[in-house]
Amino acid sequence: MKKTSIVIPREHGGWAMVSMPFIISMMAAKPVLLHLPLFLAWMFLYLSSYPLMQALKKTTKRSLWLRWGAGYAAAAVLCLIPVLLVEPWLFWFAPILILLILVNVWHVCHKAERALLNDVCAIMLFCTGGAAAYLLGGGIWGRELADVLLFNFLYFTGTVFFVKSVFRERKNKHWKIYAKAYHCISFVLPLFTLNPWMCIPFVYPLIKTWMYSGKQLQPMRVGIMEIFGSVQFLILSLILL
Repeated sequence: MKKTSIVIPREHGGWAMVSMPFIISMMAAKPVLLHLPLFLAWMFLYLSSYPLMQALKKTTKRSLWLRWGAGYAAAAVLCLIPVLLVEPWLFWFAPILILLILVNVWHVCHKAERALLNDVCAIMLFCTGGAAAYLLGGGIWGRELADVLLFNFLYFTGTVFFVKSVFRERKNKHWKIYAKAYHCISFVLPLFTLNPWMCIPFVYPLIKTWMYSGKQLQPMRVGIMEIFGSVQFLILSLILL
């Protein structure tokens, strides 16, 4: 009998994007027990997105994609039920999530998954999970939440600019300029927030981009640099926030 491989997202950077804004935002407020089922629901929702998006693109094995997607989605709902019973206000995040997901669906249906807008909306989607984690931990709507979301958005959008500048847009001189300019801005912006020391986690991506943007790099090397960048951003954020 042929074994069926486990269906999980193949984009390694996606795991950092889905988990780190949640963890950083949770720790910026106060971890509570309900964060555990909410995080599990968030991860299962992410897991469900991959096979469901594949089902939109591919006609072969569509039933397999749909089964895995439905299974992950069901697990997400089960994990979310106890959280919503205690904190029903989390329902208000649903319209925002649905809107951002629809943007991703539109890009998949039009075979434009690599579009910058699609990447930005995906990052906003992950930051929305961070906002929920922050508020669940006793945080309130205000400048502190805005700053935490800004830091996460700036960092992960920067990874999109860098990766594009060394792969798909490597030969595009404009993208090289865009990447360098973006990382300069992302380094300076935290200086005008309530946590000016948060400019420190942006030093590494700034140097990395100025050194390597537009150059031909091996995918493994880029992957290692991105892993290191994510780890240093996580650690420094937990210390500084």
